[in-house]
Amino acid sequence: MPTDCIPFKDTNYFSSLICDYLDENPDLQSFYNRFPNLENFKKQIDEKCHSELVSESHRLILSKVLKKQYQNINASSLTNQNIEDLKQQNTFTITTGHQLNLFTGPLYFLYKIISTINLTKALKAKYPEYNFVPIYWMATEDHDFEEINYFNFKGKKIHWNVESSGAVGELDTKGLEDVFKIVASEIGLGANADFLKDLFKNAYLQHNNLAEATRYLANELFRDYGLVILDGNDSDLKRLFIPFIEEELVSQTSYKKVIETSKRLNSLTSNYKVQVNPREINLFYLNKGLRERIVETNGLYKVNDTEFSWSKEDLLKEVHEHPERFSPNVIMRPLYQEVVLPNLCYIGGGGELAYWLQLKSYFETVKIPFPMLLLRNSVLIRTKKQTQKLKKFNLTLQDLFLKQDDLINKQINTLSKIDIDFTSQKEHLNQQFKALYKLAEQTDKSFLGAVAAQEKKQINGLTHLEKRLLKAQKRKLNEQITRIINLQNELFPGQSLQERNLNFSELYLEFGEQLIPKLIQELKPLKDEFLIVTF
Repeated sequence: MPTDCIPFKDTNYFSSLICDYLDENPDLQSFYNRFPNLENFKKQIDEKCHSELVSESHRLILSKVLKKQYQNINASSLTNQNIEDLKQQNTFTITTGHQLNLFTGPLYFLYKIISTINLTKALKAKYPEYNFVPIYWMATEDHDFEEINYFNFKGKKIHWNVESSGAVGELDTKGLEDVFKIVASEIGLGANADFLKDLFKNAYLQHNNLAEATRYLANELFRDYGLVILDGNDSDLKRLFIPFIEEELVSQTSYKKVIETSKRLNSLTSNYKVQVNPREINLFYLNKGLRERIVETNGLYKVNDTEFSWSKEDLLKEVHEHPERFSPNVIMRPLYQEVVLPNLCYIGGGGELAYWLQLKSYFETVKIPFPMLLLRNSVLIRTKKQTQKLKKFNLTLQDLFLKQDDLINKQINTLSKIDIDFTSQKEHLNQQFKALYKLAEQTDKSFLGAVAAQEKKQINGLTHLEKRLLKAQKRKLNEQITRIINLQNELFPGQSLQERNLNFSELYLEFGEQLIPKLIQELKPLKDEFLIVTF
């Protein structure tokens, strides 16, 4: 069956900021560099080529770091070739990033990476003289463990309960044996189940920390497509970032520029919500299970809630001696990425693109090319049986995206053989009372209040009858409505987007090894619409 689609704004799940960005609203053009279409990528390539950062020595360091990180990974020949190609001046990257969620976390982890892979293919077809490498940037330096220590499976949360501190990528995988037992019992039996159990076991029980486990997992799922997985928590890469760490500590440029941009964004409309708020210093300090904010007071630099402190001179010395100890937060991580990669485009979700739109002025000030920003593919996966039910119930795709109460009311109105919309009766009543108002004015104006009270009473009475009739129809049509609700709950678990709730393992159990190839085939990264893929 063909892949269907609807505009993002018609789903009611995307912010007005992102919808306006996709519509290329002129008010937003100063907040990004170039809109992502195939023709604009040539201009982005030219701009990146003129950047001092895309030098031969810089590329050699990047390739060397990746080879080191891949030394214990069974990479495909295509991935190894991509790592080698990064040394060449005609090679550029397309990047997505994601947290180290347990067993990939929500389903959109797959969509991010597939969007990235497919964009590199489209660019290679358009510009064959260049090479394009898909990058998954692992967010190993995050420390919000509570956001990543679980995944959903058939309505249950499978948790990894362990004390954590510092960067999550360094977290020891001890204790995941107990989680594996739960995974094995929940997933069940069969060839697809065996694959998933082996994947979890080999990733989390055969590797020492969460970064290594996640690299293994992502490589197993996507190595055939040449995906390159990068851990930015590396001393050689951080050394390339030293000038920008110094700039942040001394001048606090990111705070000034992002605050300024956020105010401009807010001034456009109250519908645009600022995604992130910068701190005066947007760097953390990393050291043996520690990741805490760096703060400055009267020329003394401290690590929040610790005994670490330096003068400005001593801190800058620390930066040069141990750059790996300085970790960018959400404001500076995008800059770090663009400094160490020959990158053209970042692919992310709506929330990510919203905070990237706060950063362009900062990039311009520190003279780093701002990448193109592409909203990742969003997908609803349905079976042929569910598609048939959709037709049987006379539901449109737009109907599925309605809030459940709205869907129920709409279907009751559609299925009911009697008119339960009293709008015309209320209009008729209004006309009658207009005549009564005129009559009261001509006889005794003191009756106007009584007329108004009677009008309100009768309108309220009609509204009450309308609601009672709706309830009666709900009972009468209960069986049909229940089937419709069940279908929506299957496709929108928790009355939320499927991709934000389900883990890929549920779909892999059903569709097996065809899952990722089918998504690779169907997802079109430059098609700015929400996709509905039928399996």
